Amino acid sequence: MTTVLIVDDQPLQRFAFRLLLESVPETDVLGEAAHGAEAVRLAAELRPDVVLMDIRMPGMDGIEATRRIVASGNRSRVLVLTTFDLDEYVHEALRAGASGFLLKDVRPEELLAGIRAVPPATP
Repeated sequence: MTTVLIVDDQPLQRFAFRLLLESVPETDVLGEAAHGAEAVRLAAELRPDVVLMDIRMPGMDGIEATRRIVASGNRSRVLVLTTFDLDEYVHEALRAGASGFLLKDVRPEELLAGIRAVPPATP
């Protein structure tokens, strides 16, 4: 079972991700966050295997939230999702410690494969 925290400032996007993930028996959505600060707090509290992280959000963005989640030593791994196909975002996300990067226009099966491909945390 892979546990997931969904982070996106758009409620409809979070809802769509939740519907997709809940349709797969081997995933469990532990929670949702609408901005980076909430993501950092919930990742520490819920300790999901994977955090699906949007990049552009008001307040703390996904890059900074990723940096803080990774720096905390939390077991969670971050898979960044964005609508913006910019090399700069890919590089920043990976430097912040993200385990992967996908565009939001991927097919559902590609997103699920991305979640499965995120390396598990080391104990």
